[in-house]
Amino acid sequence: MGSRERIVASPDILLGKPVIRGTRIAVEDILRRLAEGMTIDEFLEAYPHLRREDILSALAYSAKTLAGEELIVP
Repeated sequence: MGSRERIVASPDILLGKPVIRGTRIAVEDILRRLAEGMTIDEFLEAYPHLRREDILSALAYSAKTLAGEELIVP
């Protein structure tokens, strides 16, 4: 199952932010915690209902989203 199947967005959940399917865990929260130094294993311990593939899908989703952004240099 790829990031498209694991990452969903609905206006009814967290104001439409992308989340792990079946949860209210936002991709943004995963990225923030990893950036703060939390490891994937620590994240999975804190949220045992998630799988490693969920975290990797959040990273892949983020990379794909950023790759599609247009950079405007003043």
